[in-house]
Amino acid sequence: MSIYTIGDLHLPLGADKPMDIFPGWGNYVDRLKTQWNKLVSPDDLVVIPGDISWAMGLENALPDFRFISEQLNGRKIILKGNHDYWWTTGTKMQRFLADNGLDDISFLSNNAYREGNITICGTRGWINDDGAVQDLKLLNREAGRLEASIKAAIALGGEPVVFLHYPPIYNDEENTYILEVMKKYGIRRCYYGHVHGSFCFANAFQGTRDGISYTLVSADYVKFTPVLVQE
Repeated sequence: MSIYTIGDLHLPLGADKPMDIFPGWGNYVDRLKTQWNKLVSPDDLVVIPGDISWAMGLENALPDFRFISEQLNGRKIILKGNHDYWWTTGTKMQRFLADNGLDDISFLSNNAYREGNITICGTRGWINDDGAVQDLKLLNREAGRLEASIKAAIALGGEPVVFLHYPPIYNDEENTYILEVMKKYGIRRCYYGHVHGSFCFANAFQGTRDGISYTLVSADYVKFTPVLVQE
């Protein structure tokens, strides 16, 4: 079994909001399916760190979830992105999956999943600007959720690998709340999405800092091809 990751699928099957109008996104649903299934086998796992569907509610997102489940190989673990307005409580989402027979999809939210010798953990994160009171509240909340997920990962054993939606380091801005949690628990790998477009790609930090390796995996950046995390 191999583990892959790719973020920001922005599927439009449950809402009339295609991404094809943006540079680099032409025919992206078919491209995603082709590239995904070239690499990912039915026994593999893919972590999708946010911005899954443009749908505004779970029922509207069903065509997107069916596409993920029935057209894309492997098991999937999904975490929340800033555009996932369909996201609701864990109980409601798990019931939705069960009611629709989508048994190859799981959600990452204050929990963790052990897969071989690594453990998948993470949260959405937030923007790195803490100048507003509401942003400070969200930053602290997301840092708390990340810590809860990492603690759950440590309890399961294996190397905790963090998946975020928002970049923790972007241009000259750092999300110190998220970074401090990762440093506290000795995290060595972090994968994230959210960032689109050539200018943004250039400002998203990739590489190693303070012992943590950062990798951008938004779909258009990786040419709609899942990125290998672990063989």
